[in-house]
Amino acid sequence: MRKWISISCPLAITFILISFGFKNKPVLVPDSLKVNKPTLVSFPQNETFNAKFLLTPPYVGSSYIGFKEALAFKESRGRYGIINSLGYLGKYQFGASTLELVGIYNVDRFLSNPELQEEAFMKNIARNKWILRKDIERFSGIKIGNSNVTESGIIAAAHLAGPGNVKKYLRSYGAYDVFDDYGTNIARYINLFSGYDISIIKPQRNARILK
Repeated sequence: MRKWISISCPLAITFILISFGFKNKPVLVPDSLKVNKPTLVSFPQNETFNAKFLLTPPYVGSSYIGFKEALAFKESRGRYGIINSLGYLGKYQFGASTLELVGIYNVDRFLSNPELQEEAFMKNIARNKWILRKDIERFSGIKIGNSNVTESGIIAAAHLAGPGNVKKYLRSYGAYDVFDDYGTNIARYINLFSGYDISIIKPQRNARILK
């Protein structure tokens, strides 16, 4: 019995001392590694994908980011460097004349500069919001055909067909509609892009890139 005690007591003391050595300690995360704001992720530009299986855009919310990425996916699958068969350019498929309205005259620079494309998209939204400000106020919240009219749907349709045609569509309550060369119409875009919050972009008269 004494022999067992003489062996077990040192082992117990050793175990207790070792357990203190493994006591949890608070871990401090350096400020440089802390996430203080959301990280914005765009659809990958250089990734090879199979269009047969990629049918919907990556969902990144219903804010301005979600709106622009969903529209970009519909226009170009989110590719900055693309020119389509009709000559429309970049991630958001701008025509050269629309680019000139927002202050861009060098299409090669535009195609090679993702930051410039994003700025052009924002300026064009601000410009269209100004042109359509009365119609946005008047028609938002009503239903035309099968579509609930919202500000984001109106702005998406203006990107497709121009603000003048969208005015005619709204003021005719859908009787006047136009289709692009691929068969997409104003009603489709108003419905498809309904319900996004794009209030972060403010209406601006003659919005242009000043550089």
